[in-house]
Parts: sequence; C-alpha cells; structure tokens
Amino acid sequence: MTDPHDPLLIWGAGAMGGTIGGVLARAGHAVRFVDRDGAHVAALNRDGLRVTGPQAEFTVPADAVTPSALTGRYGRMLLCVKAHHTEEAIREAALFLTDDGWVASIQNGLNEPVIAAEVGAARTIGAFVNFGADVLEPGVVHWGGRGAVVVGELDGRSTERVRALHDLLRIFEPNAVLTDTIFGYLWSKLAYGALLFVTALTDDPIADALADRQHRPVYVAIAREVCRVAHAEGIPLQAFDGFDPAAFAPDASLATAHASLDALVSFNRRSAKTHSGIWRDLAVRRRRTEVDAQLGPVAGAGRRLGVPTPVVDAVITQIHEIEAGARRQERANVDVLVAVVGGTPDREERP
Repeated sequence: MTDPHDPLLIWGAGAMGGTIGGVLARAGHAVRFVDRDGAHVAALNRDGLRVTGPQAEFTVPADAVTPSALTGRYGRMLLCVKAHHTEEAIREAALFLTDDGWVASIQNGLNEPVIAAEVGAARTIGAFVNFGADVLEPGVVHWGGRGAVVVGELDGRSTERVRALHDLLRIFEPNAVLTDTIFGYLWSKLAYGALLFVTALTDDPIADALADRQHRPVYVAIAREVCRVAHAEGIPLQAFDGFDPAAFAPDASLATAHASLDALVSFNRRSAKTHSGIWRDLAVRRRRTEVDAQLGPVAGAGRRLGVPTPVVDAVITQIHEIEAGARRQERANVDVLVAVVGGTPDREERP
C-alpha cells in the first residue's frame, strides 16, 4: 500500500517539477528530486531550491539526486520532463516505482499513453497544468504566473489515490480541479499549445503576438484544426484560463473565437512569464522543442481520421527550421502562415 508519508518523487526538477516541489517542500511534505543536470542537482543540495517571482519568494532545503544515484522504490511519482523525453525517462523511472505505486504526468502533450505503455494504465494518473515557470539558473526557478491545474484517472473514476493527489496539488494551486474527463483538458491544452508554437515563431511576448490583429486568422485557424481533430476523436474538450474550445468548434462564429483569444491575451498579460517555454528553448537554450511530441500527434491523428491540418503541418516545419538554424524567429514567419490560411478563416467580419 502506498504510504503518503514516504517522499514524493519528482522526476525532473525543472520549471514545473521545481516549482510544485518547492511549494510542497515549504508546506512540510517530503520531496525527493531527480534530475539529469548535475549542476542543478549540486546547487539544490548545496543551497536549497530557490523559488522566485511574483507568486512567491522563498528558499527551501532540497533533497536531489541524479538518476544514477537514486535508490529505493517510491509509491508516488510526478514525471516532469519535456514531452519528447517521456519514453526514455519513464523507462528509467519505472525501475523505482512500487508495484502498487502511481505516476502522474506533469507535462505538456499526450504523455499518459506513453507512460501507461511502460508502467501500465493502472499505475498512471492523468494531469494537466498551465502555470508559468522557468529555470533561471541551477537551483533557481521563476514562478511567473498561476494557471489551471487538473488531475484525473484515465478512465474517469474517482479513486482514493487521485483524490489524495488532488488534495496535495491544492497546496500548490488552491483552485486545482479533479476531473472525470482528463483527456478533454489535455486535448484543449494541445490546441492552446498550438497557439503558443505560433507565438514562438516570433520574438514577441505571448500576449502581444496573440493580440496582433494581422495574424489573428492564423491563430483562429490552427486552434480550429486541433479542435476538429479532437472532435473527430470524440474528445469532450474543456475550457481553462480563457481558452474556450467551443469558440473554435466547426459551428462557432468568428466573433466567439476572437473573444477567446482576447481572454487569452488578458490571461497572459497578468503573468510575469512573458514568453513560452517553446520560445525559450529556441531563443535562449538553443535546443529542440516539444513540437513533435505535442503537434505531431495532432497531425498524425488528423491524417488517420481524414481531418486536414495544413497550418499545424506548416508550423511544425517552421519550428524544425528554427531548431536547425535555417530560419529566424520573426513576424515574417506568421505572415507566411497567413498565406497558408488564405486570409480570414471564413467570411465573417470581426465586430
């Protein structure tokens, strides 16, 4: 039986794992961090974990190890790595999971099936997060803004363990939601994530990019593409933080789509995290993004279901070109996408 007093294992002490783990540690919960970055692990053990930003300022002692130094088995695990590292990470992490333990995906994308393929669906819990955070330097994470936190069993059941995880995450986010439709949230985040990939094609802050009226047709079109694929999959999409999937449904008016985008502009203007993690991967860290792990499954499902995704496909291509150093991050990239869309998404005029 999983012991709630045993340490919570957080695999990946970056923006998401570091912020959540820091808040839980400050509240007195036993947390053990696992991270591949030796400098980050050393700083955590030496100086503690520092959380900074408008949401909180504190430093807590941290217990951190690299995967090769980890010992023991754990009944509760948060997987907090980049989506494209999921398969490798869960294969390694599974060795330390108890037979009756569980793993929750605190990530972007549809990682639950990947996790379940390794540890079994019975040991996998779905989760969705939308708060803003970044790693500033080894041992330091910046908590820029609050956002939705949702958990749910993959089959929608209300179990003792998912209720316990919900209670735990409410320490971090008091408005955390316990849902019976976790995939509805995950697919909605894919649609919002598609918007963020478009903003990362530029050097503009998220809010400014989403507010750009010249480029609005692209944002409307890509959100509609993802939502059409989700509808074809039979996914009951869920709203969060200003993103209203109903506004991008096939029968929704263009005015409602603009209203949802305006709400997202307002949401992002309230955050001290001005740019997405995607932008940071490209502009600051100069590394591969999660585009294949997030938008790739959307494009693949679209092909399987006969739902065209030309804007998603074009964004994937442009992100790959930026990753390879063959394209710069600039507004001209979105101008190209306007041509792909063909101007306005339909004949309605914005009021």
